[in-house]
Amino acid sequence: MDPIKILLLALGVFTAGYLIVFIAGLVRDVRDGQSLASKPMMYVVSFIANFFDTLGVGSFATTTSMVRFFKLIPDEKIPGSLNVGYVLPTIIQAYVTIHGVTGLVTVEPIQVDPRTLITLIGSAVLGAWLGAGIVSGWPRRKIQVGMGLCLAAAAIIMLARITFFHSLAEGTIGLTGVKWVIGMVGLFVLGALMTLGIGLYAPCLILVTMLGMNDKSGYPIMMGACAFLMPVAVVQFVRARAYFPKAMLGMALPGIIAVPVAFKWFQNLPMLQVKILVICVVAYTAITMLLAAHRERSLTPASGPPSLEGASA
Repeated sequence: MDPIKILLLALGVFTAGYLIVFIAGLVRDVRDGQSLASKPMMYVVSFIANFFDTLGVGSFATTTSMVRFFKLIPDEKIPGSLNVGYVLPTIIQAYVTIHGVTGLVTVEPIQVDPRTLITLIGSAVLGAWLGAGIVSGWPRRKIQVGMGLCLAAAAIIMLARITFFHSLAEGTIGLTGVKWVIGMVGLFVLGALMTLGIGLYAPCLILVTMLGMNDKSGYPIMMGACAFLMPVAVVQFVRARAYFPKAMLGMALPGIIAVPVAFKWFQNLPMLQVKILVICVVAYTAITMLLAAHRERSLTPASGPPSLEGASA
């Protein structure tokens, strides 16, 4: 059987599993008296973030910047909310780039070596499973420090992406030998970091192009990795209640619309100015997140970390 068809079948299974866990979590939240009503701005943030995510900018850093500015999600709930709320839009992206779709969205499947695609995705999933189990139990200040450092790294990576790695059209469609092993190790690390709220797209594209692959073949890998690892991470985050219920519908639903819109009408949109703006915003958010962690440390009593119960958006 075609390995790509097996991969897409597995993606369908992962999607079904995610929906079961996601819906069960929301039902539990409602029974516990939690409201699922998202603020209108959350819908706007999700649409913008997933629109540009489809075009390769990434959604995690941009969403983090916006939700902190508009005070939509408590800092300690941001990593879990990103991983839980953006699964469906990411799965649509992966399906379109791996399979190709005609009709509403007309996109040819991107050529990539099946072995490279499947093994790098598997490595990212394993990293996400281990990473989510750790991050979901972290206190607020530790998440602020971790996200601040990761956002700073993301800004640097995105800057490198538009300066040194922006036009790598030449290269292979797969990895072999030592480069293949390096690719799997790299995706394992990126999968773990993604659970902390650093996006996988830009660093994944830089990694595979540095290893000799062409730029376009990196898209099914980065989108496929996220589509598989996010449902895996969701189990850990939902179990630990490390997400913000009020943001979930506002994150998931607009993204489902934003992805096909971006694929259909805006694939060739000039993105340099947008990426520069995103880098500036992400760098600013990294600084404010680290400053918040510093203030949190000053306010923390000697007896231990602050309680998460009183956190609010």
